[in-house]
Amino acid sequence: MSTVPYPPQRQLSVGEVLDLTFRIYRLTFVKCLAFATCGVFAGQLAGIYALIRGRNLAQGGADPAAMLALMQDQTVVALYFIGIVLTAMFYAAMLLRQRAIIADGTVGGELTAALRRTPPLIGLGLLVGLALSACFLVALATLGTLPRLLIIAALVVLGVVVSYGVVAISCAPTILLVEDAGPAASLARSWRLTRGSFWRLSIIYTVALIILIAIYLVIAAVAGFLAGVLAHGDLAMVTAFAEVIGIVLGALATPFYGALALAVLADLKVRKEGADLAQRISATA
Repeated sequence: MSTVPYPPQRQLSVGEVLDLTFRIYRLTFVKCLAFATCGVFAGQLAGIYALIRGRNLAQGGADPAAMLALMQDQTVVALYFIGIVLTAMFYAAMLLRQRAIIADGTVGGELTAALRRTPPLIGLGLLVGLALSACFLVALATLGTLPRLLIIAALVVLGVVVSYGVVAISCAPTILLVEDAGPAASLARSWRLTRGSFWRLSIIYTVALIILIAIYLVIAAVAGFLAGVLAHGDLAMVTAFAEVIGIVLGALATPFYGALALAVLADLKVRKEGADLAQRISATA
């Protein structure tokens, strides 16, 4: 039986949401580590291939000409898109397993369920990407006709609007996976659940991000020291070591993202849909 009170029986404070996140993370980490590792590894397929071929995607990103040369390699492009699909599938499987563990559901079959839900998840990503692209295109077309001061003000407004939109739809992937909803329905439901909680959710996400960054910095510092000692200045070995550390860091962090998503969604459902009242009625019945 799960020792995590999920879903919560009352509305949670910011600190309690983060505490629930860590409790879910600790309980599910080991059982979800394989999915998380596979997902992070899949996301690095193009980089690993480029590294084997004696190239580096990170360096290419800093050099437009090098990046253009990389993108002309059809294998790199194919591995990049395959990696996106596989990453989405393994993340879905991980989150579904986390949900099953904390809700005392049946563990198993998550990969099959994730395979079925990956196309809608990718569709959700495309919808969000198209919406953001449309906003930026409209902004670019408009800003060119404005004075400099108005351009700065418009950029600030655009930043606020985008930030609000990102927070408003932040629960959509979790809703799509947990409730088996479609992309548009997930976006609409996330918008309704997060309405009026912008600042609260922003604080939760910011604190969680700071915690992850602190953990990343500590591990990266130790890894950098070890790479310098063990690689003896060999650039190829240092680069390969960096790829391995990146996969390890991603595998450690991915279950935390899932735990945070589940904790936030559960709290919002309690606040907006009275799930706590339903639980109390069922408990006293």
